[in-house]
Amino acid sequence: MARPRTYDPEVILDVAERLVAASGPQGVTIRRLAAAAGVSNGAIYHTFGSLPALLGRLWLRAADDFLKTQQTAIEQALEAAESPATAAADAVVAAADAPAAFALRRPAAARMLMTVRREQLLGPDLPDQLADELLGLDKRLLSVLLRLADGMWGRTDAAAVGVITLCVVDLPTAAFRRAITAPVAGDPAPIDTDTRRRLEAAVRAVLSIPPPGRPGRRRPTVNKD
Repeated sequence: MARPRTYDPEVILDVAERLVAASGPQGVTIRRLAAAAGVSNGAIYHTFGSLPALLGRLWLRAADDFLKTQQTAIEQALEAAESPATAAADAVVAAADAPAAFALRRPAAARMLMTVRREQLLGPDLPDQLADELLGLDKRLLSVLLRLADGMWGRTDAAAVGVITLCVVDLPTAAFRRAITAPVAGDPAPIDTDTRRRLEAAVRAVLSIPPPGRPGRRRPTVNKD
């Protein structure tokens, strides 16, 4: 009879997340992770197979949780919108603010996603199953961008999606990077309200100018399907 596990894989991933956030993926070895997590090297290999597989699972776990956070924020914004005319823009603002909300709940994961390039964790030794799951995350992100563009302007062409990408990826990265990546002894302080308000103002200003190219059919609300 196999001996029962005396360790929790999620705890190992939590420790690995803090190590990656603090020193980058190059600072994580099986030996260092095992010592920090209080488990044996063999336990890590038995659970994850290899260090690349562990790092891939780590990235996917954080990215999946972030996308869920963002999706929840979008749905709540749509439900709370004062009128159908403002719902689409409110949803984009909520999506843009999601990194701040995520950093408040999971600071190490937010720091990792903000500072570590995905390619640094997901190398050629990544198992096929994890690579497929990564592709699924990319599709989910694209689905969010398409949905927001369709809600704003009734169009999902490259120009419209580019404007949404500016709002929910580029501007939040610029606004929140310093706070999320600041070197601190413990967890970083929450992103201040003033920064979040200024990001909202910037996003609404960008949305006030329609994307270039053909005019789209304006829809007052974002489709929930």
